[in-house]
Amino acid sequence: MKEDLKKSPSEVKQDLEDLQFQMFRMQENLKEISKKHQVIGIDQSKEDRWVIVSAIDDGNLCQIMVNDCDTAYRGNWDFSLQAQYKDDNAIHIGDIKGPVNQGYGSICISHLKDIAREQNIPVITGDIAKRDWDHVDRLVYFYEKHNFDVELDPKTKSGEIIWKD
Repeated sequence: MKEDLKKSPSEVKQDLEDLQFQMFRMQENLKEISKKHQVIGIDQSKEDRWVIVSAIDDGNLCQIMVNDCDTAYRGNWDFSLQAQYKDDNAIHIGDIKGPVNQGYGSICISHLKDIAREQNIPVITGDIAKRDWDHVDRLVYFYEKHNFDVELDPKTKSGEIIWKD
């Protein structure tokens, strides 16, 4: 908020124009996304950019997708978290795809926790694979930030995550 007090009138005008464009794009994208997916939220990224959160959930697989409101929706998501229902007590995260450090992962994890709570599923699990080892520190930080317990095995370059509500 203090930064807003330091902005020049032209910067404030530009911010307003950007916001108006995002709102227009959000309206158009919502129409298109809702034709194929369940819209489960509208959120803001780390950079305070508006995003639409949608899901495909068939009771076996759950995919949570994020689409930004800076570009037109053309049938592809900007970020995705894919999970599978293991049983009545757990959801297992299979893969997370998309750009890093945008806040999209946090948005998806938050919505996945909401889905778990709505369905009385107390546990979310996942694996850290060898292919993830080059950015394992970032993954540990991310999962711990979201209250997951993280166990790593440096010998096999693998790990497990678990969240309990």
